[in-house]
Amino acid sequence: MTARVDSELLLVGSLPTSSAEEAFRAGAGLVGDLVPSLPDGESGPLGAWVAFDRTQLLEPHPDVEVLVPSASPTGRARHAYETARLTVRPGVETLRFDRWPRVPVMLESYALFRRLRDEGVIPPGQRFQVNFPGPSSVFTGAFKDHYARDWDIVGPALEDLTLRSLDEVLAAIPAQDLAVQFDLAYEVLDNEQVLGWTEGGVEGAWDRFAGPWSRLAPHVPEDVLLGLHLCYGTFPEWPMFEARDMGLLVHMANHAAAHSGRVLDWLHLAGPRYLRSEDEAFFAPLAGLHAPHTRVFLGIVLPLDGEDGLRRRHRTASRYLADFGVAMYCGFGRQPGQDPAETLREHAGVVRALLR
Repeated sequence: MTARVDSELLLVGSLPTSSAEEAFRAGAGLVGDLVPSLPDGESGPLGAWVAFDRTQLLEPHPDVEVLVPSASPTGRARHAYETARLTVRPGVETLRFDRWPRVPVMLESYALFRRLRDEGVIPPGQRFQVNFPGPSSVFTGAFKDHYARDWDIVGPALEDLTLRSLDEVLAAIPAQDLAVQFDLAYEVLDNEQVLGWTEGGVEGAWDRFAGPWSRLAPHVPEDVLLGLHLCYGTFPEWPMFEARDMGLLVHMANHAAAHSGRVLDWLHLAGPRYLRSEDEAFFAPLAGLHAPHTRVFLGIVLPLDGEDGLRRRHRTASRYLADFGVAMYCGFGRQPGQDPAETLREHAGVVRALLR
């Protein structure tokens, strides 16, 4: 079987743009020929990633109690311990979320995507990319005080919400127009055992990743492109934790590919910060990656060292993985630089220089 995605670049999702239209125009104009799909850039409130879900989905729910409000003077937390602390109200054993506030934004962006494609701004055949955070990523940064108990109640409700939200998106967007990517950051940190408030040890962390993935991924129809983004987060900076090597990401990626229930079209695996650019031990686990028919994108584009740094990391990774595309380390809407438009132009220029 031939892989369906052979692109050189992935736009992970978040972009340093002020609107979905700006994201589509910049993506199509700068790298439209290099990417498998175009995201809407997650601008505005979505730029805070799962903080959007905390304030728009979790906190308003009648069965969820705010134990401690956000400590941020602006209401937008600057780090993990400044977020509001939530818990399930006493006596609640099950709960249900009606609709994910992300979905109307996705559908509005798709209408804009179609208009720009009709106008010739977006090339024919290009797909619209939607990004869903994993259930544990939505949950873990907010429910710190009664983690295990609350996960048993909220985790299944978030998984059910994701399934219904996928159905809502699939009913509105033709499969041939759509690419779905799941974004898992807190799942990675959880499995690294660096989150002091989670419970259940290694086994519990793995179940919070592997269980939802094995049920959500097969729900995406085969005609829709499916991607998985694994990284270490950008809250408040990238990475929230720097691993010694890519071993955990490869372990999670192998499991995801084997339990997707369908073709996994791409994987995005975050790379190192710049000092490990030539550290062969960091990249060596890539030799054990087993994801047939899956395009691998390594998150090795860093704005701090440009073309030279990308070439250095690409050269080191190539010793262990023969063929791969590249991407920013994560979505980079929260690292826009002094001039967001120039940040995007530099990103495109650095990748094109590598391909020359």
